[in-house]
Amino acid sequence: MTKQHIHLIAIGGAAMHNIALDLHAQGHFVTGSDDEIYEPSLSRLQKAGIAPKQFGWFPDKITSDTDIVILGMHAKADNPELKKAQDLGITVYSYPEFVYQHSKNKKRIAIAGSHGKTTTTAMILHVLNHLGMDFDYLVGAQLHGFDRMVKLSDAPLIVIEGDEYLSSTIDRVPKIHHYKPHVAVVTGIAWDHINVFPTFDNYKDQFRIFADTMPEGSTLIYYENDENLVEIIKNSKGKTTIPYGALPLTADKKVSFDGISFPISIIGNHNLQNMNAARLVCNTLGIEDERFFDAISDFTGANKRLQKISDSGDRVVYLDFAHAPSKVKATTESFKTWFGDKRLIAVLELHTFSSLNKDFITQYTGSLDPADEAIIFYNAHTLKMKNMPDLDHNFLKQCFSHPHLQVFTDEAALHTYLNTKSKDNILLMTSGNFNQMALDF
Repeated sequence: MTKQHIHLIAIGGAAMHNIALDLHAQGHFVTGSDDEIYEPSLSRLQKAGIAPKQFGWFPDKITSDTDIVILGMHAKADNPELKKAQDLGITVYSYPEFVYQHSKNKKRIAIAGSHGKTTTTAMILHVLNHLGMDFDYLVGAQLHGFDRMVKLSDAPLIVIEGDEYLSSTIDRVPKIHHYKPHVAVVTGIAWDHINVFPTFDNYKDQFRIFADTMPEGSTLIYYENDENLVEIIKNSKGKTTIPYGALPLTADKKVSFDGISFPISIIGNHNLQNMNAARLVCNTLGIEDERFFDAISDFTGANKRLQKISDSGDRVVYLDFAHAPSKVKATTESFKTWFGDKRLIAVLELHTFSSLNKDFITQYTGSLDPADEAIIFYNAHTLKMKNMPDLDHNFLKQCFSHPHLQVFTDEAALHTYLNTKSKDNILLMTSGNFNQMALDF
């Protein structure tokens, strides 16, 4: 890629700041702006010397010498830097558009679905890295062995975690619609993002469109036990379709495949589904099963994806990104099953717009049922920031319908309570951070 001046509007986002870091590392002149940048994004940008000196929007940063502007979803349509770029006729991409432009001559692999896509992507990257293959990638979590969540080089292959949320304020299509993959996985479909997709049919349709964007002769790998997904696949033409389920497990918790058992370092039945999807993707790249299982044996997971926080011997504490109803149910069920009779406290933070919306919260009914005790946490400040009313605790208890459920709104009180439960396994689930609660359990 020719060295260019690339400016990122809303540079502090998880994917955006990683793109900025990667472009800077490749020698491009990278600038950016944001009205607020949280950790660890800010420190990482500062270390690279490309953090904005001031928070805010500064149109003077956009000049006729600017080659490309990448617009993050956080920026609004009336952003003054965006307007300046448009007035100057500078090419403006959303980041998925930019990723596609970079990779349009590569073999593209995209992992989509309502849950499990980060872990499935991470498994594929782990195997390719272990085998010394040359590849680009975009993944939604920090991974062990990788400096950044993004790499955009001259490699012949790219693996992309495909998010179904909108691309930018002026590019209002799901990110997955941009990638046009030659190989894709769809892990399952469960309604999310109600602020953008107000009905389940509307949400489901985005995955049908995704399948239709795939080139003729491509390969679509899909979870076979999802009825909504099976319906979409049935009507998808011009491609090879491959169903998958969970890999079988032996009594001593090894994967059993073709009569051979292989050790693994992850937990949970849904991760056995993710691993099988990753295996099938690797097969399309010429990686045999034995090499795959050898490489995946020491994979311990992505950050905040069933990440082990502590293990005292008497109890384990795990942290997971689960927040949508289907993710919460699958993670809780899988965790409880894995540890058998051990008592489990499942703790869920309501943090997203959907999860804090009283019209959507009813979707969570039964999602925490596998836990012996359930806790709901939300932060009043988060509700205020999203201009949403406070939640009635009795209403929450009715919606979740768990017989032993408590509601906390103070992270210090929650921390104190959990530290009294030294004999119970704890599963923490959030797309936030429990208002920066210490995880020293």
